[in-house]
Amino acid sequence: MNTIQHSIIALGVLLLLQSPTDAAAQSTTNTTHQAHEMADMPGMSMQSNPSAATSQPSPPPHVQHGWPKPVADQMMFGFLLLDRIEYGFGSGADRFRWDIQGWYGGDYNRFWFKSEGEQATGQGKPGEGEFQGLYSRLIAPFWDFQVGVRHDRNWGPGSDLNRTFAVIGLQGLAPYWFEIEPALFISEDGDVSARLTASTDLLLTQRLILQPRFDLNAAVQSAPKFGVEEGFNDVELGLRLRYEVHRQFAPYVGISWLRRLGETADLSRRNGDGSQDFRVVLGVRAWF
Repeated sequence: MNTIQHSIIALGVLLLLQSPTDAAAQSTTNTTHQAHEMADMPGMSMQSNPSAATSQPSPPPHVQHGWPKPVADQMMFGFLLLDRIEYGFGSGADRFRWDIQGWYGGDYNRFWFKSEGEQATGQGKPGEGEFQGLYSRLIAPFWDFQVGVRHDRNWGPGSDLNRTFAVIGLQGLAPYWFEIEPALFISEDGDVSARLTASTDLLLTQRLILQPRFDLNAAVQSAPKFGVEEGFNDVELGLRLRYEVHRQFAPYVGISWLRRLGETADLSRRNGDGSQDFRVVLGVRAWF
């Protein structure tokens, strides 16, 4: 009996003196076993906090997918159109005529230049020409707002005449594929005038194209030495049939009828010219 009592007392003392470290290790072992058991359960994933780990930045999309490196959309382009390079014969002296325009710039901002004029054939015959330099800004799909300067020169027998204008205008593509160019001009003397040009291309075949054209000029003030009176000055109708040997080159044949109006027609008759002018024209159209 004494031996049994002594054994029980010794076991109790041994339990009381057990190391706390061993108890903590046992607790850690139990916790680890529980964690592994939870990880093995469906839907239970014991992952570390992503924000605690150091993450590397993702590579750009073009590197991920093997695409070429993107470029800035700031490319500059140029365009030159020889719209009418033609020789006309009919009533009065034969005439050589040009109408050229082009631009250089980007998608929204461009520098435009325009030049047109005519020269009567023969020694000392009169001629006239104009040049425009314009800043152009895209304001809507297919429409540009333009502002700049225009310089006119008339030459022939006697002294040459020159004058300069400020220009405000639009250029764009209207419904039914009409190319429209309305413009307002203010001269260095304060004279105000305006011009409207409209044309369209009618495809008879893939290469044979008929182009009707309409031009109207008007002025608020008179400028007799330049052959202009106030009101509507003149209207010109043209019809040109071209054949595109190449998309960038097309010879054409056509007709052109000019009718001076109102006081401008009276001034033209007093100067010995008629009030109207009909011509057959031969020319080429090209662009680069």
